[in-house]
Amino acid sequence: MSGKLFGLGVGPGDPELLTIKALRIIKESDVIAVPGNKTEESVAYQIVKGVYPELDQKHLIPIAMPMTKDPAVLEENHRKAAEQVADFLKEGKQVAFLTLGDPTVYSTYLYVHKRILEQGYEAEIVSGITSFCAVAARLNMGLVEMAEPLHVIPATYQASEMDQILKLPGTKVLMKTGRKMGQVRESILNSGQKAVMIENCGMPSEKIYETAEAIPKQAGYYSLIIVKEQ
Repeated sequence: MSGKLFGLGVGPGDPELLTIKALRIIKESDVIAVPGNKTEESVAYQIVKGVYPELDQKHLIPIAMPMTKDPAVLEENHRKAAEQVADFLKEGKQVAFLTLGDPTVYSTYLYVHKRILEQGYEAEIVSGITSFCAVAARLNMGLVEMAEPLHVIPATYQASEMDQILKLPGTKVLMKTGRKMGQVRESILNSGQKAVMIENCGMPSEKIYETAEAIPKQAGYYSLIIVKEQ
């Protein structure tokens, strides 16, 4: 009998935001797949380790997930990742694949999930708390009220495109802003809207920037901006 794959959302950074369901499945699983080249350096690993010290007693396997836009490189790594997981499923083992935030939101895990299903294995997604919900809560603010729309946007666009995006009504959540932080900051300032940013939300290295002017021109990968109309 084949095993089962679980794609687990472990939340944005604070170990206490790991769900009870995710923790239960981790404890029940034979193998824990951790994104990254070294398990102990993975943020997802560190989150779970914060509430489950016995994690190291599990069979941990690192899954390489390179930061690249090269389609060929991505395709090859996704294929290899699915093969790694499938090898354990063939043995009838349950695999828990740790994923930052929620597996359904800009998650690399989804590429593995689809391949595993195509191969005829069973796979299930377990929701985690999204980064933008955690950021709003950390800042003691709401994301949207009444009939306001919410736009979740990967901030990888050119400056002219970002200028147009910021004209959308309601609240804009800008994710993956790290490499283009200076450009995104400039677009926000030109729009005249309010903005707040958190870098590494819920982690020991967390930094909060409460105005658009305070947002730095350079920031880490785990940076998220919330933009609201004045």
